[in-house]
Amino acid sequence: MRTPAKAGVQQQRRNWTPAFAGVQRSMTEDSDDIPLDPGFAARFDSDIRRLPCELYLISPATIGPEFADKLIEALDAAPVAAFQLRLKGIDDHAIADLAPPLQKICADREVAFIVNDSIGLAKRLGADGVHLGQDDGSVMEAREALGRDAQIGVTCHGSRHLALEAAEEGADYVAFGAFYPTTTKETEHRPEASILGWWSTICGVPCVAIGGITPENARPLVEAGADFVAVCSAVWDDPAGPGAAVKRFAAVLAPAKAGS
Repeated sequence: MRTPAKAGVQQQRRNWTPAFAGVQRSMTEDSDDIPLDPGFAARFDSDIRRLPCELYLISPATIGPEFADKLIEALDAAPVAAFQLRLKGIDDHAIADLAPPLQKICADREVAFIVNDSIGLAKRLGADGVHLGQDDGSVMEAREALGRDAQIGVTCHGSRHLALEAAEEGADYVAFGAFYPTTTKETEHRPEASILGWWSTICGVPCVAIGGITPENARPLVEAGADFVAVCSAVWDDPAGPGAAVKRFAAVLAPAKAGS
């Protein structure tokens, strides 16, 4: 999510354009009904060095005055690439009032501050980017409103077709999930980890794995090809505190791609 990483992603996208374009031309919405070969990624060799998997934090649906201290604890515990403000049950004006101190905490630590769903709110706050659901507007609209340097991510559920469309439109990352049962939000899609390997094989645009991820179950997703793992309750609801949870994730993520 940081600028150096984004530059690397842009280089990957240029290197991988022919393969990506070929898959894009052959992929339709109905293609998602065709089972994905679990060993697809293993059939290919790549000279692309992917960056180590990183942690992407998502806020709880509601926060109180104490949350700023929890965020500081989490971000100071171990490297975190991005923080997404995802609040439910209140309007954008209320979110805009709550956001500035959290945004400063992230900026002071060079952690990307991402707004969920709302292009308008992201622009109002001067956020580092926005995460779009399938009904939250297009990548093109977000790019026009937020500028070329904004980080724009798109929820793609378990759909290869949606991911290819998002990358074609210029998304900076695509998100797949939910991979595991989650209480954070209602989910209808449960992709296999193999979609991460398929994606990282055919496209250099980073992919985020999301949904019920804990330090105990994250490694298979990292090894499959996730560039980021997005987590919420596994950090904020950890009995030992968010800092301890982030450290546990760091221990899982850091060595998993070492030397890859």
